[in-house]
Order: sequence, then C-alpha cells, then structure tokens
Amino acid sequence: MDEQLKQQTKKGVFWSAMQRFSTQGLQFITTLFLARLLTPADYGVVSMLGVFIAICSVFIDGGFINALTRKQDRTHADICTVFFFNIGVAALAYCLLFAIAPLVAAFYNMPELRVVLRVLGIAMIINSFASVQVTLLTINLDFKTQTPIAIVTIVISATVAIICAWMGLSYWALVIQNIVYCIVNTSLYWHFSKWRPTLVFSRKSFNEMFGFGSKILATQFIDTIYSNLYSLVIGKAFSASALGSYDRANSYANFPSNSLTGVMQRVTYPVLCRMQGNDGELAWTYRKFLKLSAFVIFPLMMGLSALAYPFIILIIGYKWTASAAMLQVICFGLMWFPINSINLNLLMVKGRSDLTLRVEVIKKIIGVLLLFGCVPLGIMALCYSVIVASVLAVVINTYYTGKLIGLGFFKQMKDLLPTFAISVSMWGVILLVNSHIASLPVQMGTGFVVGAVYYIGVSYLFNREEFNSVLSLMRNKR
Repeated sequence: MDEQLKQQTKKGVFWSAMQRFSTQGLQFITTLFLARLLTPADYGVVSMLGVFIAICSVFIDGGFINALTRKQDRTHADICTVFFFNIGVAALAYCLLFAIAPLVAAFYNMPELRVVLRVLGIAMIINSFASVQVTLLTINLDFKTQTPIAIVTIVISATVAIICAWMGLSYWALVIQNIVYCIVNTSLYWHFSKWRPTLVFSRKSFNEMFGFGSKILATQFIDTIYSNLYSLVIGKAFSASALGSYDRANSYANFPSNSLTGVMQRVTYPVLCRMQGNDGELAWTYRKFLKLSAFVIFPLMMGLSALAYPFIILIIGYKWTASAAMLQVICFGLMWFPINSINLNLLMVKGRSDLTLRVEVIKKIIGVLLLFGCVPLGIMALCYSVIVASVLAVVINTYYTGKLIGLGFFKQMKDLLPTFAISVSMWGVILLVNSHIASLPVQMGTGFVVGAVYYIGVSYLFNREEFNSVLSLMRNKR
C-alpha cells in the first residue's frame, strides 16, 4: 500500500469511526428516553413492518451503488444513471408498499399497520435522492464531511421523536423519527455535496453496471429477507411485545457489531478495490483489517454479553428484562458479523459477485432451516440459532476467500484465535466477579473496569501485534 493511500485509509478509518460511534452513541441515548416512554409493543409494531421496508429499499440501488464504487473509470453519465435509476425504483417500490399495506395489516391482524406502512414508505423515496451523494463521498474516503451531517441528523430526529413520545403518540413517535431523519439527512447531503445531476441516463452505463450489480442485488435481497425473517416470524408466532423485546436485544447487540462493521466496510471496500490487481498486497492488507476488526469487536461483544442483565435493567427498566436474556446470547452470534462482512467485501473486490450470491444462498438456506426448526422450542432457541448460523457463515465465507487469495478458514482462525481466547476468558472473569455482587450499578461498574483491565493487560502480554496496531492508529490521529 503506497504512503498516500495508507494515510487516506487511516484518516478514513478515524473519521468513519467517529461518525459511526458518535451517531450510534446518540441513537443509544435516544433509546434510553424512548424505551422508558414507550412499551415493547410500540417497538414491535414498527419492527413488524421492517421486513417490507427493508426489502423495497434493497431494490432502490439494485446493487448499482456497489458497482459504481468498484468502477475505477466512472463518468458523470455513470453517476447520473445510478441517480435516476434509484429514484425511479423508489417510486415504484412505494406504489407497491401502498398497495400491499391492507394485506400486511390483515396478516398480523392489526388494522393500524395499514396507515403506518404507507407513511413509513415515504422515507424510501426521500433517501433515494441522497444515495449517490453519500456514495461519492465514501469513494473519496471523505468521512470527515459525513460526520457532522450524521450528528445533526440524529440530534434533530431524536429530539422530535422524544417530544412525540412524551406527548403520548406511542409508536407514531418512531415513525415520525424515521421520516424526519430522512428529510434532514438528504437535505444536508445535497447542501455539502458538490456533485449535481444532469438529465442523462446512459443505457451503456446501465448495462455495464448491471452485470455486476444485479448479482449484488440478488445477494442483498436474500440477505435482507433473512435478516428480517426473525422479526416476521416472532411477530406472527409470538406477540408484538415479544418482538419488541427481541428488537431491543438485537438492536443493542448490533450497536457495537454494526458500528464497527460499518466503519470497516466503508473503508475496506474502496481501499481494497484499488488493490484488486495485486493479490499479495491485497491479502496482506485484508489480514490487517480482519485482525484489527476482531481485536476491537470481540471484547466489546463479550463484555456486553457478560453485563447484559445490569445493562438492560439499569438503562431501560425491569419491563425489558426479557431482552437481557436474549442479549446475552445474541452477542455470541453477532461478534462474527464484521468477520463475515469483510470476507464478503473481498469477493466483491475480486469481481466475484457470482460467488457472493452463491454464498448467500447457501447460508440463508441453512439459516431458514435453523429458524423454523427452533420456533416450536421458543424464542430463546431462536436466539441460540443466531450463534449457529453465524459460525457456519464464517466457515462458508472463508472457503471462497481461501480459493481466491489463499486465506481460508484455518489461516483466518489462526489470526483471530489469540483475540478470541482473550475475549472469551474476559467474559468468564466478568461473570465470576459479578456473581459475588448483588447491586446492579456496582455490577455494571465493576464488570466494566475488570473486563477492560483484564483484556488490555492480557493483550499486552500475549497479543502484542494487534495491541500495538491499535496504539499506533491512536497515536497517528493525535
């Protein structure tokens, strides 16, 4: 990696992390207020509709955003083509949502969902006007511009949502928050972005990007259905309250997992795309990203799992206790999410969107079988199935990265084993210490301190390479 790209990458990681963790932190604080003002059933109502919104959102970029990012000789015509394609598909997707809203309400036997879905769908159209602007800034690793946009957007939409919840608007507070977020976000990206569309739609550009993008679309479509299938099944098989509890547990588990994954994906994909012709440099850089991700995410997920009960009860109250048991288990599954995402990034970098699609089909078939097999066993069994599905996903993903650049399952696990072992042992130490403490606030404080000291100390002794890599990154930014 040349020095200029290395510096761009470091800055990209820093500002992407700043954006992710600052916005996720603000969203976390928002949920502290909203979860005390709302009920699990309120969250369940919105979560029931998540699968329909998410599926339609996948079609909006059609995989063209990834194709545009990967294309090194992109032109203004290419960008305009993607821009107008996104808007057109968003309008069609909203018409479809509007039409099926009564059927969705009948499926859940909740008439109020008809209006809620039609209002939530408006957010897709608003978002489609900003997707290209976001992509262009990401291609240039310009996360410094995106950070204040994200923070301002979160603050405004969160403030509106809290006021609405305080006024007693129940689940409508979450719906309004979503709409306000999209309006503010799109407006700010148009203000700060220098690119402006012209009335150009190139069939040549469309055809060039369709070959790669269509497979990514199919992959994202399958992944989105699967990711939201848990909410669909829980909402139908159990209750809105049970879904709300699961949604909170999954949301808190996703906070560190998705935050880091978002940081690394947004940086690794454009960086690795620049190395797609040099397998040696690509493999070396890929391993660095992989080990750095695990060094940060594994202890965060294990710490959150160990502190699940005091964490949930202290921040949102005893009415959410069911979420604590789910959170403790789900963390073990989502700790592998960044590893799986970076592996998939590599397949796309190498232009093998066909393999990406094949991998997703295999993983999702296994995941669906696990899901429906666990439904009769109860909601906790569904949480345990997340762990099994995640581990199997790692095995499948690494099989193909091994084929492409010689970094298969065993080589990757050898790289990750020190971090994994230290993180799991830290989890055990926290649980052991807290088993002798009755007070929840003391459990929270003591567990955090003990876990941090243990992980940093043992990493310094036995995992010096990754420990020094993180310190080097922090020193460079200072």
